[in-house]
Amino acid sequence: MWKAAMSEEVGKAIQSVLERMTQAATRRPRVSADRKFRRRVQSSVVQVSLLLNEELTLPAVTPRLVAVSKTKPPEMIVEAYRHGQRNFGENYVNELVEKASDPLILESCPEIKWHFIGHLQKNNVNKLLGVPNLFLVETVDSAKLADRVNSSWQRVRGANTQRLKVMVQINTSAEQSKHGLPPEETVSTVKHIVSQCSALHFSGLMTIGRYGYDLTLGPNPDFQMLLGRRQEVCDSLKLPLEEVELSMGMSTDFEHAIEVGATNVRVGSIIFGNREYPNSAANTPNPSPSPSPAHSPEKTSKVVCEEAAKKMHHLTV
Repeated sequence: MWKAAMSEEVGKAIQSVLERMTQAATRRPRVSADRKFRRRVQSSVVQVSLLLNEELTLPAVTPRLVAVSKTKPPEMIVEAYRHGQRNFGENYVNELVEKASDPLILESCPEIKWHFIGHLQKNNVNKLLGVPNLFLVETVDSAKLADRVNSSWQRVRGANTQRLKVMVQINTSAEQSKHGLPPEETVSTVKHIVSQCSALHFSGLMTIGRYGYDLTLGPNPDFQMLLGRRQEVCDSLKLPLEEVELSMGMSTDFEHAIEVGATNVRVGSIIFGNREYPNSAANTPNPSPSPSPAHSPEKTSKVVCEEAAKKMHHLTV
């Protein structure tokens, strides 16, 4: 009975998120090619003045849903997989290694694609790269880490010539609690990966951004920062814009992220429910407090995004 109820709830949640993603993609601004706009994006680290051509800045890329299964049991991952979900994200290397090697997942999810979305320490690189069906490492945040991942992947893959997909994580909010490159180092780090790391495939840029940004004030400046850095990377390194992905947006703001150009969103709690940490709060990451019924993440996200969408008619990315 529990399994049947879980399967139904997970399936409904995935379908709801996918529908909302599709609707958000249709709300992306459409501006003629000859109209250009200038918008200044500011943070405590850097100021970027962007001259953006809207038609070029938002390539028509179908967003990818990464279901974040942190702290959730293999059975829930299998249920999501049975409902068509293929991309899953994990924050901790040990947890990913354990789940990816779980007999139930190996047997039931042959086409699963694992994304590593947490902070990666150099001493965990070898362990991470041994994960079955590892698809994308989203959190490379230095040239030194890129070198370590590159050399380790060359050993792990053996005769396999397939390159490992990686993203470069940018600390767009300049918060000390967040990992990621300073924005001004984006181009040089991507250039290093493209030119010096032959076993890696640069796939795009990733950010977490500040929590709780009020979208009624307009587009999230952290997302704007990532857009601007992608433009700089593509201009400097002559990379096609549509081939450089943007991973940004989570359960509370994924719709807005898609509206302004995200191609990869990381959604967990509104698919699998609130996370449960087995140890005391003092020894574990702090999960978000359980929302009251009147203010669930899904409802709050919808209301805020609807208000923000109204402003998109008068703003550019």
